[in-house]
Amino acid sequence: MRVIGLMSGTSYDAIDAAAADLRLAGDVLALKPLGMVSEAYDAEIREALAAALPPGTIPMAEVCRLDTRIGQAFAAAAVRANRELCSSQAELIASHGQTVHHWTEGGRVHGTLQLGQPAWIAEATGLPVVADFRPRDIAAGGQGAPLVSLVDLLWLRGRPGTPVALNLGGIANLTAPDGTAFDTGPGCALIDAAAHGFSGGGLAHDADGALAARGEVHRPLLERLLAEPYYALPAPKTTGKELFHLGYLREALAGLGTLSAEDVIATLTFLTARTVADAVVAVGATEVLASGGGTRNPVLMRMLGELLPGVALRASDALGLPSAAKEAYAFAVLGFLTAHGVPGTEPASTGARHARVLGSITPGRDGLRLPPPARQRPVRLVLE
Repeated sequence: MRVIGLMSGTSYDAIDAAAADLRLAGDVLALKPLGMVSEAYDAEIREALAAALPPGTIPMAEVCRLDTRIGQAFAAAAVRANRELCSSQAELIASHGQTVHHWTEGGRVHGTLQLGQPAWIAEATGLPVVADFRPRDIAAGGQGAPLVSLVDLLWLRGRPGTPVALNLGGIANLTAPDGTAFDTGPGCALIDAAAHGFSGGGLAHDADGALAARGEVHRPLLERLLAEPYYALPAPKTTGKELFHLGYLREALAGLGTLSAEDVIATLTFLTARTVADAVVAVGATEVLASGGGTRNPVLMRMLGELLPGVALRASDALGLPSAAKEAYAFAVLGFLTAHGVPGTEPASTGARHARVLGSITPGRDGLRLPPPARQRPVRLVLE
Protein backbone atom coordinates (compact mmCIF):
# COMPACT_ATOMS: atom_id res chain seq x y z
CA MET A 1 0.00 0.00 0.00
CA ARG A 2 1.28 3.44 -0.92
CA VAL A 3 0.74 5.78 2.04
CA ILE A 4 1.47 9.46 2.64
CA GLY A 5 2.20 10.51 6.22
CA LEU A 6 1.59 14.15 7.20
CA MET A 7 3.23 15.70 10.24
CA SER A 8 3.72 19.11 11.82
CA GLY A 9 5.43 19.09 15.19
CA THR A 10 5.54 21.39 18.18
CA SER A 11 7.84 23.81 16.34
CA TYR A 12 4.99 24.36 13.81
CA ASP A 13 7.37 25.61 11.13
CA ALA A 14 6.17 23.40 8.28
CA ILE A 15 4.10 20.41 7.24
CA ASP A 16 6.20 17.40 6.27
CA ALA A 17 4.68 14.92 3.84
CA ALA A 18 6.53 11.61 3.45
CA ALA A 19 5.44 8.86 1.06
CA ALA A 20 6.18 5.17 1.51
CA ASP A 21 5.39 1.83 -0.02
CA LEU A 22 4.37 -0.45 2.86
CA ARG A 23 3.71 -4.18 2.82
CA LEU A 24 3.18 -6.74 5.55
CA ALA A 25 4.72 -10.16 5.01
CA GLY A 26 3.95 -12.36 8.00
CA ASP A 27 5.29 -10.55 11.02
CA VAL A 28 7.64 -8.27 9.05
CA LEU A 29 6.59 -4.81 7.92
CA ALA A 30 8.62 -3.57 4.95
CA LEU A 31 8.92 0.16 4.30
CA LYS A 32 10.30 1.65 1.11
CA PRO A 33 10.81 5.43 1.49
CA LEU A 34 9.65 7.36 -1.56
CA GLY A 35 10.75 10.80 -0.39
CA MET A 36 9.47 13.85 1.43
CA VAL A 37 8.20 17.30 0.57
CA SER A 38 7.80 20.11 3.06
CA GLU A 39 5.33 22.99 2.96
CA ALA A 40 5.92 25.96 5.26
CA TYR A 41 2.90 27.42 6.99
CA ASP A 42 2.09 30.88 5.70
CA ALA A 43 2.67 33.83 8.03
CA GLU A 44 -1.02 34.17 8.89
CA ILE A 45 -1.31 30.58 10.13
CA ARG A 46 1.97 30.79 12.04
CA GLU A 47 0.87 33.96 13.81
CA ALA A 48 -2.51 32.43 14.65
CA LEU A 49 -0.84 29.27 15.97
CA ALA A 50 1.58 31.30 18.09
CA ALA A 51 -1.40 33.04 19.69
CA ALA A 52 -3.25 29.76 20.21
CA LEU A 53 -0.47 27.68 21.73
CA PRO A 54 0.02 27.71 25.52
CA PRO A 55 0.01 29.97 27.41
CA GLY A 56 -2.12 31.83 24.85
CA THR A 57 -5.92 31.78 24.86
CA ILE A 58 -8.14 32.38 21.87
CA PRO A 59 -11.91 32.38 21.25
CA MET A 60 -13.63 29.31 19.84
CA ALA A 61 -14.26 31.14 16.57
CA GLU A 62 -10.50 31.30 16.04
CA VAL A 63 -10.15 27.59 16.89
CA CYS A 64 -12.69 26.87 14.16
CA ARG A 65 -10.82 29.04 11.66
CA LEU A 66 -7.50 27.42 12.54
CA ASP A 67 -8.96 23.92 12.19
CA THR A 68 -10.05 24.80 8.66
CA ARG A 69 -6.90 26.66 7.61
CA ILE A 70 -4.59 23.97 8.92
CA GLY A 71 -6.73 21.28 7.28
CA GLN A 72 -6.49 23.12 3.96
CA ALA A 73 -2.70 23.50 4.36
CA PHE A 74 -2.35 19.78 5.09
CA ALA A 75 -4.54 19.03 2.06
CA ALA A 76 -2.25 21.10 -0.19
CA ALA A 77 0.80 19.24 1.14
CA ALA A 78 -0.90 15.88 0.54
CA VAL A 79 -1.85 16.77 -3.04
CA ARG A 80 1.72 17.85 -3.76
CA ALA A 81 3.20 14.70 -2.21
CA ASN A 82 0.84 12.47 -4.15
CA ARG A 83 1.74 14.19 -7.40
CA GLU A 84 5.50 14.50 -6.90
CA LEU A 85 6.32 11.38 -4.89
CA CYS A 86 3.63 8.88 -5.84
CA SER A 87 2.80 9.70 -9.47
CA SER A 88 -0.74 10.32 -8.17
CA GLN A 89 -1.01 6.67 -7.11
CA ALA A 90 -1.25 7.03 -3.32
CA GLU A 91 -3.91 4.90 -1.61
CA LEU A 92 -4.10 6.33 1.90
CA ILE A 93 -3.27 9.51 3.81
CA ALA A 94 -2.27 9.48 7.49
CA SER A 95 -2.46 12.92 9.08
CA HIS A 96 -1.16 13.71 12.55
CA GLY A 97 -2.55 17.25 12.40
CA GLN A 98 -1.22 20.11 14.51
CA THR A 99 -1.17 19.66 18.28
CA VAL A 100 -2.43 22.78 20.03
CA HIS A 101 -3.03 21.36 23.50
CA HIS A 102 -2.09 18.25 25.49
CA TRP A 103 -4.09 18.23 28.72
CA THR A 104 -1.82 16.89 31.45
CA GLU A 105 -2.86 17.09 35.09
CA GLY A 106 -1.87 15.16 38.18
CA GLY A 107 0.62 13.04 36.27
CA ARG A 108 -2.04 11.86 33.81
CA VAL A 109 -3.08 12.92 30.35
CA HIS A 110 -6.81 13.62 30.19
CA GLY A 111 -7.14 14.83 26.61
CA THR A 112 -5.39 16.16 23.55
CA LEU A 113 -6.34 18.39 20.64
CA GLN A 114 -4.90 18.24 17.13
CA LEU A 115 -6.26 20.69 14.56
CA GLY A 116 -6.39 20.21 10.80
CA GLN A 117 -9.80 18.94 9.74
CA PRO A 118 -9.17 15.74 7.71
CA ALA A 119 -12.25 16.29 5.52
CA TRP A 120 -10.28 18.92 3.59
CA ILE A 121 -7.54 16.36 2.88
CA ALA A 122 -10.01 13.69 1.77
CA GLU A 123 -11.85 16.16 -0.45
CA ALA A 124 -8.67 17.46 -2.09
CA THR A 125 -7.03 14.07 -2.67
CA GLY A 126 -10.04 11.80 -3.03
CA LEU A 127 -8.31 9.37 -0.67
CA PRO A 128 -9.30 8.00 2.74
CA VAL A 129 -7.60 9.77 5.63
CA VAL A 130 -6.64 8.38 9.02
CA ALA A 131 -6.39 11.16 11.62
CA ASP A 132 -6.86 11.84 15.37
CA PHE A 133 -4.38 9.14 16.36
CA ARG A 134 -3.76 10.17 19.97
CA PRO A 135 -7.20 10.25 21.68
CA ARG A 136 -7.82 6.48 21.57
CA ASP A 137 -4.65 5.74 23.50
CA ILE A 138 -5.59 8.38 26.08
CA ALA A 139 -9.10 6.89 26.40
CA ALA A 140 -7.40 3.56 27.14
CA GLY A 141 -5.45 5.15 30.00
CA GLY A 142 -2.31 6.07 28.05
CA GLN A 143 -0.35 9.26 27.62
CA GLY A 144 -1.20 9.51 23.91
CA ALA A 145 2.53 9.92 23.31
CA PRO A 146 5.10 9.25 22.14
CA LEU A 147 3.16 7.42 19.43
CA VAL A 148 6.26 6.91 17.30
CA SER A 149 7.42 4.47 19.99
CA LEU A 150 5.78 1.45 18.35
CA VAL A 151 7.49 2.21 15.04
CA ASP A 152 10.78 2.74 16.89
CA LEU A 153 10.45 -0.62 18.63
CA LEU A 154 9.82 -2.44 15.34
CA TRP A 155 12.76 -0.63 13.76
CA LEU A 156 15.23 -1.16 16.63
CA ARG A 157 14.48 -4.86 17.06
CA GLY A 158 17.47 -7.03 16.27
CA ARG A 159 20.13 -4.31 16.56
CA PRO A 160 23.05 -5.21 18.83
CA GLY A 161 23.44 -3.76 22.30
CA THR A 162 20.83 -1.38 23.68
CA PRO A 163 19.93 1.07 20.92
CA VAL A 164 17.49 3.92 21.57
CA ALA A 165 15.60 6.09 19.13
CA LEU A 166 15.68 9.81 19.92
CA ASN A 167 13.51 12.48 18.34
CA LEU A 168 14.77 16.02 18.82
CA GLY A 169 11.73 18.08 17.95
CA GLY A 170 10.15 20.92 19.89
CA ILE A 171 9.77 18.29 22.61
CA ALA A 172 12.37 15.51 22.74
CA ASN A 173 11.30 11.89 23.16
CA LEU A 174 13.10 8.59 23.50
CA THR A 175 12.25 4.93 22.92
CA ALA A 176 14.25 2.03 24.39
CA PRO A 177 14.14 -1.62 23.23
CA ASP A 178 12.23 -2.78 26.32
CA GLY A 179 9.32 -0.53 25.37
CA THR A 180 10.21 2.31 27.73
CA ALA A 181 9.30 5.55 25.98
CA PHE A 182 8.79 9.09 27.20
CA ASP A 183 9.30 12.78 26.53
CA THR A 184 12.68 13.72 27.98
CA GLY A 185 11.95 17.45 28.09
CA PRO A 186 11.86 20.61 26.02
CA GLY A 187 13.91 19.55 23.00
CA CYS A 188 14.10 22.71 20.91
CA ALA A 189 11.00 24.38 22.40
CA LEU A 190 12.78 26.69 24.85
CA ILE A 191 15.62 27.39 22.40
CA ASP A 192 13.06 28.45 19.78
CA ALA A 193 11.12 30.52 22.32
CA ALA A 194 14.26 32.36 23.40
CA ALA A 195 15.39 33.02 19.81
CA HIS A 196 11.94 34.36 18.97
CA GLY A 197 11.68 36.43 22.14
CA PHE A 198 15.16 37.99 22.08
CA SER A 199 14.83 38.86 18.39
CA GLY A 200 11.46 40.54 18.81
CA GLY A 201 9.88 37.92 16.61
CA GLY A 202 12.54 38.14 13.91
CA LEU A 203 13.89 34.61 14.45
CA ALA A 204 11.92 31.39 14.67
CA HIS A 205 14.89 29.33 15.91
CA ASP A 206 18.64 29.37 16.46
CA ALA A 207 19.74 28.46 12.94
CA ASP A 208 22.76 26.14 12.95
CA GLY A 209 23.22 26.85 16.67
CA ALA A 210 24.88 30.15 15.76
CA LEU A 211 23.67 32.04 18.85
CA ALA A 212 24.48 29.18 21.23
CA ALA A 213 27.97 28.92 19.73
CA ARG A 214 28.70 32.53 20.72
CA GLY A 215 27.42 32.15 24.28
CA GLU A 216 28.45 30.46 27.50
CA VAL A 217 26.37 28.27 29.78
CA HIS A 218 25.06 30.32 32.73
CA ARG A 219 25.26 27.93 35.67
CA PRO A 220 22.73 29.60 38.02
CA LEU A 221 20.12 29.62 35.23
CA LEU A 222 20.93 26.01 34.35
CA GLU A 223 20.49 24.92 37.98
CA ARG A 224 17.09 26.61 38.15
CA LEU A 225 15.97 24.92 34.96
CA LEU A 226 17.21 21.49 36.01
CA ALA A 227 15.12 21.76 39.20
CA GLU A 228 11.97 21.35 37.07
CA PRO A 229 9.96 18.50 38.71
CA TYR A 230 9.02 16.98 35.35
CA TYR A 231 12.48 15.48 34.90
CA ALA A 232 12.14 13.36 38.06
CA LEU A 233 8.78 11.84 37.08
CA PRO A 234 8.83 8.14 36.16
CA ALA A 235 8.04 6.94 32.65
CA PRO A 236 5.71 6.83 30.86
CA LYS A 237 5.33 10.60 30.83
CA THR A 238 4.65 13.31 28.30
CA THR A 239 4.93 17.07 28.22
CA GLY A 240 4.58 19.95 25.78
CA LYS A 241 4.46 23.68 25.32
CA GLU A 242 1.83 23.75 28.04
CA LEU A 243 4.89 23.67 30.32
CA PHE A 244 7.89 24.74 28.25
CA HIS A 245 7.14 28.15 26.75
CA LEU A 246 8.49 31.71 26.80
CA GLY A 247 6.68 32.61 30.02
CA TYR A 248 8.31 29.61 31.73
CA LEU A 249 11.73 30.88 30.64
CA ARG A 250 11.01 34.41 31.82
CA GLU A 251 10.13 33.09 35.28
CA ALA A 252 13.42 31.18 35.40
CA LEU A 253 15.33 34.34 34.43
CA ALA A 254 13.76 36.47 37.17
CA GLY A 255 16.34 37.94 39.53
CA LEU A 256 19.37 36.76 37.56
CA GLY A 257 20.20 40.17 36.13
CA THR A 258 20.72 40.94 32.47
CA LEU A 259 21.89 37.95 30.47
CA SER A 260 22.79 38.07 26.80
CA ALA A 261 20.66 36.23 24.29
CA GLU A 262 23.70 34.13 23.39
CA ASP A 263 24.28 33.01 26.99
CA VAL A 264 20.61 32.18 27.55
CA ILE A 265 20.40 30.16 24.36
CA ALA A 266 23.69 28.38 25.09
CA THR A 267 22.26 27.46 28.50
CA LEU A 268 19.01 26.20 27.01
CA THR A 269 20.87 24.17 24.40
CA PHE A 270 22.92 22.55 27.16
CA LEU A 271 19.72 21.94 29.15
CA THR A 272 18.30 19.95 26.25
CA ALA A 273 21.53 18.00 25.82
CA ARG A 274 21.78 17.31 29.55
CA THR A 275 18.18 16.13 30.01
CA VAL A 276 18.41 13.91 26.93
CA ALA A 277 21.76 12.49 28.06
CA ASP A 278 20.39 11.78 31.53
CA ALA A 279 17.52 9.83 29.95
CA VAL A 280 19.86 7.92 27.63
CA VAL A 281 22.10 6.92 30.53
CA ALA A 282 19.11 5.93 32.68
CA VAL A 283 18.00 3.31 30.14
CA GLY A 284 21.53 1.97 29.67
CA ALA A 285 21.76 2.84 25.98
CA THR A 286 24.79 1.86 23.93
CA GLU A 287 23.63 3.61 20.75
CA VAL A 288 21.47 6.66 20.01
CA LEU A 289 19.74 6.98 16.63
CA ALA A 290 18.62 10.59 16.42
CA SER A 291 16.12 12.33 14.19
CA GLY A 292 14.17 15.58 14.10
CA GLY A 293 15.03 19.22 13.57
CA GLY A 294 17.42 19.33 16.52
CA THR A 295 19.88 17.09 14.65
CA ARG A 296 20.55 20.08 12.38
CA ASN A 297 21.88 22.07 15.36
CA PRO A 298 25.61 21.22 15.49
CA VAL A 299 26.08 22.82 18.92
CA LEU A 300 23.31 20.70 20.43
CA MET A 301 24.67 17.53 18.84
CA ARG A 302 28.22 18.32 19.98
CA MET A 303 27.06 18.91 23.56
CA LEU A 304 25.05 15.70 23.51
CA GLY A 305 28.01 13.73 22.21
CA GLU A 306 30.28 15.14 24.92
CA LEU A 307 27.77 14.14 27.60
CA LEU A 308 27.58 10.58 26.25
CA PRO A 309 31.16 9.30 26.03
CA GLY A 310 31.26 5.72 24.83
CA VAL A 311 27.71 5.87 23.42
CA ALA A 312 27.46 5.84 19.62
CA LEU A 313 25.48 8.88 18.44
CA ARG A 314 24.32 8.94 14.84
CA ALA A 315 21.47 10.30 12.76
CA SER A 316 18.78 7.87 11.64
CA ASP A 317 19.83 8.61 8.04
CA ALA A 318 22.76 6.23 8.59
CA LEU A 319 20.24 3.39 8.76
CA GLY A 320 18.22 4.53 5.76
CA LEU A 321 15.49 6.46 7.57
CA PRO A 322 15.79 10.21 6.78
CA SER A 323 15.95 12.11 10.07
CA ALA A 324 13.97 15.06 8.74
CA ALA A 325 11.10 12.81 7.64
CA LYS A 326 11.12 10.11 10.32
CA GLU A 327 7.98 11.25 12.16
CA ALA A 328 6.04 11.64 8.92
CA TYR A 329 7.09 8.10 7.93
CA ALA A 330 6.09 6.88 11.39
CA PHE A 331 2.57 8.22 10.96
CA ALA A 332 2.39 6.67 7.50
CA VAL A 333 3.10 3.35 9.26
CA LEU A 334 0.48 4.03 11.94
CA GLY A 335 -2.09 4.88 9.27
CA PHE A 336 -1.25 1.65 7.43
CA LEU A 337 -1.71 -0.35 10.64
CA THR A 338 -5.07 1.29 11.31
CA ALA A 339 -6.28 0.51 7.78
CA HIS A 340 -5.35 -3.14 8.36
CA GLY A 341 -6.99 -3.30 11.79
CA VAL A 342 -3.69 -3.57 13.67
CA PRO A 343 -3.08 -1.79 17.01
CA GLY A 344 -0.70 1.15 16.76
CA THR A 345 0.43 1.39 20.37
CA GLU A 346 2.67 -0.45 22.79
CA PRO A 347 1.19 -0.21 26.31
CA ALA A 348 4.65 -0.30 27.89
CA SER A 349 5.47 2.90 26.01
CA THR A 350 2.36 4.98 26.60
CA GLY A 351 1.00 3.46 29.81
CA ALA A 352 -2.30 2.43 28.24
CA ARG A 353 -4.22 -0.54 29.63
CA HIS A 354 -4.37 -2.21 26.22
CA ALA A 355 -2.97 -1.82 22.72
CA ARG A 356 -5.57 -0.17 20.50
CA VAL A 357 -6.21 0.47 16.82
CA LEU A 358 -5.72 4.23 16.52
CA GLY A 359 -7.48 7.08 14.83
CA SER A 360 -10.64 7.95 12.96
CA ILE A 361 -11.07 7.37 9.24
CA THR A 362 -12.57 9.88 6.80
CA PRO A 363 -13.71 8.10 3.61
CA GLY A 364 -12.30 9.10 0.24
CA ARG A 365 -14.10 9.91 -2.99
CA ASP A 366 -15.07 6.27 -3.59
CA GLY A 367 -16.29 5.60 -0.07
CA LEU A 368 -14.50 3.49 2.48
CA ARG A 369 -12.76 0.45 1.04
CA LEU A 370 -10.30 -1.00 3.52
CA PRO A 371 -7.90 -3.88 2.83
CA PRO A 372 -8.51 -7.25 4.51
CA PRO A 373 -7.48 -7.26 8.19
CA ALA A 374 -3.92 -8.38 8.87
CA ARG A 375 -3.57 -11.90 10.23
CA GLN A 376 -0.91 -10.93 12.76
CA ARG A 377 0.83 -7.92 14.21
CA PRO A 378 4.27 -7.07 12.82
CA VAL A 379 7.22 -7.58 15.15
CA ARG A 380 9.92 -6.04 12.98
CA LEU A 381 10.27 -3.13 10.54
CA VAL A 382 12.73 -3.40 7.67
CA LEU A 383 13.69 -0.68 5.22
CA GLU A 384 13.92 -1.48 1.54
